[in-house]
Amino acid sequence: MSQTELGEASGVTFQQIQKYERGANRVSASRLWRLAIALDVPLQYFFDEMPQELVGAGRSNQTEDGNVDGPYSARESLELFRAYYQIKDQHLRDRVRALVQAMAGSFSDEAVENQEI
Repeated sequence: MSQTELGEASGVTFQQIQKYERGANRVSASRLWRLAIALDVPLQYFFDEMPQELVGAGRSNQTEDGNVDGPYSARESLELFRAYYQIKDQHLRDRVRALVQAMAGSFSDEAVENQEI
């Protein structure tokens, strides 16, 4: 497949493909996904020769099978985080945070009673 064909299939110019090849530009996760589709290879193809010591580097919540586990990697956590920061009123955002903390048991009963939730 030519650089032009790959560029067309993945939504960028052949010049951008050249920059990716040379390492002049970084490849975003979404672009890497599109490249995998255009090349008809699994996403893992791009990581097959990655040294084992780099696999999961910086991921303290990685399971033995290489999957990321835990509440911070959950989609619902990201959705909740984004929705929270879409609340423009700081006072309301503080109240939402206090409510969630109270529901999670982060406050003692006395502290919850004193909160204006």
